Amino acid sequence: MSFINDIKQAYYNANIVEKIIYINVFLFLITYIFTGFVIEWFTLPSNFTAFLYKPWTLITYAFIHQRLFHILSNLLVLYYIGNLFLDFYNKKQFVNCYFLGGIFGGLVFLINYYISNKYGDPLGGASAAVTAIFVAIATKIPRYALQLRFIGSVELWVLATIWVVLSILQLAAIDNGAALAHLGGGIFGFVYAKQLEKNNDIGKWFEAILNYFSKLTKSSKKSNLKTVYKSTNRTQSTDVEKSKQRKIDDILDKISKSGYESLTKEEKDFLFRAGKK
Repeated sequence: MSFINDIKQAYYNANIVEKIIYINVFLFLITYIFTGFVIEWFTLPSNFTAFLYKPWTLITYAFIHQRLFHILSNLLVLYYIGNLFLDFYNKKQFVNCYFLGGIFGGLVFLINYYISNKYGDPLGGASAAVTAIFVAIATKIPRYALQLRFIGSVELWVLATIWVVLSILQLAAIDNGAALAHLGGGIFGFVYAKQLEKNNDIGKWFEAILNYFSKLTKSSKKSNLKTVYKSTNRTQSTDVEKSKQRKIDDILDKISKSGYESLTKEEKDFLFRAGKK
């Protein structure tokens, strides 16, 4: 029981990226045990009529992995790139981009088979959602450099390009629906980041839906003391976040004008520390 309690505590203390990783790992184990049932009811079918009987699969498919390498590659990228995403965007924007990237990728998958009048393997995996996050943050800070062991400094746009090209190469396969879904997620991530630059969050409607269901699960009454305490913490946290964001924005402006190498050692160190959190 202590082990289970430790896992619960780790989950409750985790940020949104880590929570999604925990959920994916848990469902991977469930899929391993109940493979037939999970694949039948929670992956996204290529047959549009079958999808109409299981519309929830447009979301659940992104949490279903069958192969160990598949889930490892997705979650490793999500851990590093997702946490970097949170340094430049907020939690709600991460949720919007991740889930809507997965949904958009799923729609591209469905439309492809509907138009071609073909059927392929059902879609499973977080690749479309992860690609949306990857492309979005690479669009935001393309010249941000990551330090990779045995390789050295590599700018984010290069890594994102390699990730996307791997999906493009998969288009040559006979059953290329999964590759199209990945690219669909990438397109959404690019558009999402570009719209945020214009202060337009195209995922607000999805956020509103989540907020509605979240309010239904919360208790209706809280003590005044508890409310004041939370309000104070929220104000302090907001001030820190705003200060950090201002510094990040100043550094990004400098990168866009003069390139990454124009940064001082202190500025590079600050971005590097931000990327590791």
